[in-house]
This record gives sequence, C-alpha cells and structure tokens, in this order.
Amino acid sequence: MSAPKLKLSQIRSTIGRSHPQRRILEGLGLRGIGKTVTVDNTPSFRGMVKKVLHLVKVEEVSS
Repeated sequence: MSAPKLKLSQIRSTIGRSHPQRRILEGLGLRGIGKTVTVDNTPSFRGMVKKVLHLVKVEEVSS
C-alpha cells in the first residue's frame, strides 16, 4: 500500500499576489486556474500548500 498523496487544483489567479506565492505555486507545478497536480503528502509540500491555501483546492487521495 502506498502513502497517501495530495491532489491540488488551482482555483484562483496569481494576479495581484506576492512574488513568493507565485513561486510556491510554480514549485508545486501549478501553472494556471483549473490545472491539477498530485504531490506527495510530506511536511515540505504541506507547508507550501498552507502558504497558498486560499488559491488552491486540496484533496487527499490514495494512489
């Protein structure tokens, strides 16, 4: 059984957001509204998600 992952979907634009928030979304692999990525559920990714929680929708999935 593999570890759970996080499914992230960008739901808000980066227009008017700070440069660090834009860089975090880029680091997560999100490039625009409606884009979805799956990342490992690790403390580093959870910390990044916490910083941009208002811009993304998060779901936990088992892969």
